[in-house]
Amino acid sequence: MAYNFKPFEKKIVDIAERLARDLTGVRTGRATPAILDTVSVEIYGTRMPVTQVATISVEDPRTLRVSPWDAGNAKEVEKAITAANLGLSVGADEKGIRVSFPELTSERRVSLLKLAKEKVEEARTTLRGARDEIWSDIQTLEREGKMPEDDKFRAKDDMQKRVDAAGKQFEEMLSRKEKEIAS
Repeated sequence: MAYNFKPFEKKIVDIAERLARDLTGVRTGRATPAILDTVSVEIYGTRMPVTQVATISVEDPRTLRVSPWDAGNAKEVEKAITAANLGLSVGADEKGIRVSFPELTSERRVSLLKLAKEKVEEARTTLRGARDEIWSDIQTLEREGKMPEDDKFRAKDDMQKRVDAAGKQFEEMLSRKEKEIAS
């Protein structure tokens, strides 16, 4: 009997997606609209993400342009971005709001790299926990006689191949982030 790895594969995809989101939040000197995904603004009596009230575009490598759909909301959007305390310079002009990314210092680069490595380690820890759950399930099936011993070790090898592939994917994500921080 072959073990069903579909739930484990889904969990691996979820962990990788969360890691990608977390690494996107590690701000580098390069302008990226994803940095504003967590910012919410109070408009019309409700809190909404900035992405639902404005268009965000990259003006140049260090600047984002936030253009509220309703020009009357520009002040609220500007206040929300400033209040988010992302370490960005925010200023309004006639075209909307300009969000500038300051130049990174060498100390800041080191701390960003450390933060990125911590995020990857969190993902690895979560993956190890998922792997341990699957291995426990496989051993239980074998103990209950629902899986022969040969299949148990075959399933363990299949599981480890998936874990190794996910680990390699995490390393590639970290490598890309390291290059981004260094540039």
